[in-house]
Amino acid sequence: MVKKKKNSGRSSRSSTCKTKRADSQIASSKDPAPLDSPAHRDVPAVPPQLQTPDQGQVGFSDRVYLLASAIFQNHHLEKSAAHRLVSYGKERGIPLPEVKDWEMQHSAYELAFNTLKYQELLEDIMIDSCFHLTQLIPDDQMGLVAVMLFDFQDRKFLPRERQREDEVIQEVREVENYLLRLKTKLAASLARCRIKLNLLSIECFLPESVKMKQQRSSSLPLFTWVNTLKTSLDEVRTELESLGLSQVKSIRQLEGQTFCRDPHCADGLVFPAQLRPQLYSTELLRHHKLVIQDKSCCLGPNAACAVLPEEGDVLMAGCFSGLTVSHTASLIAEKHKANNSNNQPTVYVCVSNCTDAQMEDLQQIVSAMGCKNVKLMPVVFQSVGAADKQLQKVRVILLTPRCSVSAVNNPIEIILQENGDTDLLQDLSHCSIAPSKLKALVAKQREDIGHALKFPNVLAVVYSTCSSYPAENEGVVRGALEEARAHSEQSGKPKQVNFRLSPTPFSSPDNPDSPEKKDPFFTLEVSDQSNGCFLALVTREPEPVVKEAPQDVLARAKAKGILDRIGSKQPTSKEHRRNTGRTTKAVHASTCQPRPLSDSVPSRNQETKGINRTALSGPQELTNRRQASQVKPKALLLQTLKSTVSSPFSSSSQDGSSSSSCKPEDRTTPRSTNTAFSTTTSTLHPAPPPSAPVVRPRRALQEVLKPMLFVLPPVHFPNFVAHQTSRAGLRPSFSFNRWRMPAPILPLPRSNGGFSKDTMAKSPPLF
Repeated sequence: MVKKKKNSGRSSRSSTCKTKRADSQIASSKDPAPLDSPAHRDVPAVPPQLQTPDQGQVGFSDRVYLLASAIFQNHHLEKSAAHRLVSYGKERGIPLPEVKDWEMQHSAYELAFNTLKYQELLEDIMIDSCFHLTQLIPDDQMGLVAVMLFDFQDRKFLPRERQREDEVIQEVREVENYLLRLKTKLAASLARCRIKLNLLSIECFLPESVKMKQQRSSSLPLFTWVNTLKTSLDEVRTELESLGLSQVKSIRQLEGQTFCRDPHCADGLVFPAQLRPQLYSTELLRHHKLVIQDKSCCLGPNAACAVLPEEGDVLMAGCFSGLTVSHTASLIAEKHKANNSNNQPTVYVCVSNCTDAQMEDLQQIVSAMGCKNVKLMPVVFQSVGAADKQLQKVRVILLTPRCSVSAVNNPIEIILQENGDTDLLQDLSHCSIAPSKLKALVAKQREDIGHALKFPNVLAVVYSTCSSYPAENEGVVRGALEEARAHSEQSGKPKQVNFRLSPTPFSSPDNPDSPEKKDPFFTLEVSDQSNGCFLALVTREPEPVVKEAPQDVLARAKAKGILDRIGSKQPTSKEHRRNTGRTTKAVHASTCQPRPLSDSVPSRNQETKGINRTALSGPQELTNRRQASQVKPKALLLQTLKSTVSSPFSSSSQDGSSSSSCKPEDRTTPRSTNTAFSTTTSTLHPAPPPSAPVVRPRRALQEVLKPMLFVLPPVHFPNFVAHQTSRAGLRPSFSFNRWRMPAPILPLPRSNGGFSKDTMAKSPPLF
C-alpha cells in the first residue's frame, strides 16, 4: 500500500512536470508564424492564445503528423542488427513535401526533433508493451507510430479533438486507433520505465546539456530590431509607451509590461517572452516596423554596417533569411542617410543554395520590408570574384556559413528561419556533433572565408556563426589567414593578402581593460538571456609608411648615381635628348638654303641694331672678326655647333673660301646685316668648353617684319642767291623741280622671301 502511494506520488510529480512541459511545447508550436512566413506578409497578425490541454485544440493535424514522421524517418538513430528490436525500415532520404505554411512546418520539425530526443525511451515503451509484436504495422510506418506516441504521452494519453473531414489521412487515423486501444498498456509501460531508470519526470531522461537548453528555450527574452526604412527608434518607443509599456535599463530587469535597449545593437529592443502575443497584435509588427529575430542573427549585420565606408557595397554569402538581408539593407540605408552620401550602397546576396520557393519568399520579404537596395544573385559564392563588374565597389563581405548551431537553445527555430542544415537534427538532439559532420562543416567554412580574402577591393570580412566549437570559430579564421599568407608567399605576391584580426564593434566601451576588449574575437555565451554567437572581424592592413633617415636617402641616391650627376652638372637623359633636338634644329637652320623671310628677320630692333653696327664697323672691323673666329680650332667649332646655335656667317668664315654655298653678294642684304650682328654676338660670348655645354634658354616669340627699301632723291644747291632770297621772303626766280632727277623705280622680285642676287647686281647705286 505504501509502495502504491509512493508510485502515485511519483506519478503526480511526473504529471506536473509533463503538464508544464506540454504547456511549453504547445505554446511553442502554436505561436504565430514570424514575419518571414507567408502568413504575415499580406494579412495582419492575429494575437495567439497560449493553449493548455484543457483549453482549445489538443494535438496536431494529420498533415503535421505525416510530415513529422517523414522527418523522423530521415534522421532517426539506426542501431545495429544485434540491438535492433524496433525497425523503421530501410528507406531513408524521403523527399519532404513543400509546405508553405510556416506554422505547420515549424510544428512538424519540433515534433520530430522531440521524438529524436526520446527515441530510446519510446522504443522501450513499445517493447515493454509488446506493441511492435501485437500490432500488424509495416516497418516504414513505425516512424509515424513514434511521433504520435510521443505526442500521445505528452497529452497524458488523452484523445485529440475531431478533425475536419477534408484533413483526414487514413494511415494517420489507423495508427491513432492502435494507440488508443493500447493506451493503458502504454501508460503502464511508461511508468515501469520511469521506475526502472529512477526518473522523477520524463525530462530527466535527457542529457543535462539537452535538458538545460530545453528549459532555457521556453524563457528566452524576445529580441527585436527597428526597421528604419519605415520608422525610427524614437517613434517605436513612443508607441510602446502609449500601449502601457515602460522602458528599463537592462535585460535582468525585464518583467511584466517592460522593454529595454539591446546592449550591443543600437537598433535593438528586448521584451519579456510572455509579451509575444501582445506584440503581434500591435501595428508595429503588422506593418513591419518592428521585427522579431534572434540576437545571434542581428550581430552580423550591425558589425558589417559599422565597418562599411561611405562609398561601398556589401556582399552576403552563407545561410540567412529574408529578415537578415532586410536588416542589413536597412542599417546601410540609415547610415547612408546620416552621411548624406550621393550613391546609396547596394547589398548583393548569393542565394545559390535556395530553392525557387525560398527565392520567391526571400524576394517577397525584402519587398515587404521596403528595401530597395538589395540585389539577389543566384550564383555560388565560390564562382564570383573581383572580375565581376557589379562587385567592383564591394568593400565588406558578410559571411554566415552553415554551422553546427550548437550554441543555440532552440535550434529548430534558427535552422528553419535562417535556412540551416536539417541534417544535424539527430546530432543536436543529443548536443553532440559527429566528428565527420564537424570536419565537413569546417572545411566548407574555411573555403568560404579563404575565397572572401581573395577580393582585392574588400576592406573587411565579417565572419559569424552560432557554434560553440572552437574548430568552427577561432580555428577557421586563424587557419584561413595562415593559409592565405602561405599561398601568397609561394606565389611571390606577399602584399596581396594583408589581412589581420581586428576588435569587433561590440567591445565594451566602458571598461577598456576588459578581456572582451583585448580578445579580437567576440563570443556571446549561451545563457538563459540569449543564444550563443561567435563573431570575427578581419580587416585589410593599410600600406606601411616607410620613414627613412636623411642619411639613408642620401646613401640610396648616391648608389643610384644621382649625386654624381648633380656634382658634375651633367645633364640628365631627358635634358640631353632636349639639347640634342635643339642642336639639330640649329644646325639645320644655319645652312644657307633659302629660308622664309620670317626666319631671316627676327625683330625690328635687332635688324636696326645690326645695320648700325655694320655701318659703323666697316670692312676693317669685319675682317678682324673673321680672323678672330678663325683662331678657334676646327674641333672646338664642331663641338660648339652641337651645343650652341652658330650663325651662317661664322660658318662661312670658318671655310674661308668663296666655294661656300653662301656668296659675298648676299652680305649687302638685310639678311647679311643680321648675319654680321650674329657674328659679333658669337665673338663677344664664346661657347663653353665641350665638357660643360650650356643650355641656352628659349627665345621669346619674335615678330615677323616686312623689309622696306627707301630711295632718297639727290639735292643740289646751284648758288646761294636763291637761298638768301628765300630768307628775305622773296619768291625765287627759278624752280627747283628742274634740277630734281626722276626717282628710279626698282622692281622687287622675291625668291623664297629674299632678294635675288641678279636684281641687286643690276640696281644702280642709291647715292
